[in-house]
Amino acid sequence: MTDKKENILNAALELFAKEGYSGTSTSKIAKKAGVSEGLIFRHFKNKQGLLDAILQETEAKIKSILMDIIFETDSKKVLRKLIELPFKVKESEFDFWKLQFILKWQPEYDNPDKMKPLIDKLEQVFQDLGYNNPRLEALLLNQLVDSISSEILKGHKALQLEIRDFLLDKYGV
Repeated sequence: MTDKKENILNAALELFAKEGYSGTSTSKIAKKAGVSEGLIFRHFKNKQGLLDAILQETEAKIKSILMDIIFETDSKKVLRKLIELPFKVKESEFDFWKLQFILKWQPEYDNPDKMKPLIDKLEQVFQDLGYNNPRLEALLLNQLVDSISSEILKGHKALQLEIRDFLLDKYGV
């Protein structure tokens, strides 16, 4: 990927995360990236093409992160990895993850099946560990981690550290 193309994607990601997709113009992206607006159209055709390029990267990144958890064979390590996951996100990646949270609220980008492999793995883990309702426990933990992630992205990490420690203790991991 060329430096200019990467600059365009990075500028779009930052602006989409801060101002929303609808609130961001291609001219604003071009200015932030230090390129002509025409170059955006040449590389991505339109603003939707830019978002699609970012979403392709998103799918690859999410799959990579989840595969590490899904292919873990030790049940307690699965829980530990998931609970600690939000705390391993680098601040330099916050815009990337903020955009994912923003897009969750857009019906055309909401994909409830995206987390199915993780939920299935967690259900198996809770079943192996003898929990009464493994499916609900899996859904609950997934929602808790989602909420923790959101709070960290909003800058409220201190309380989330306490919740992380509580969860690690609760699940004995």
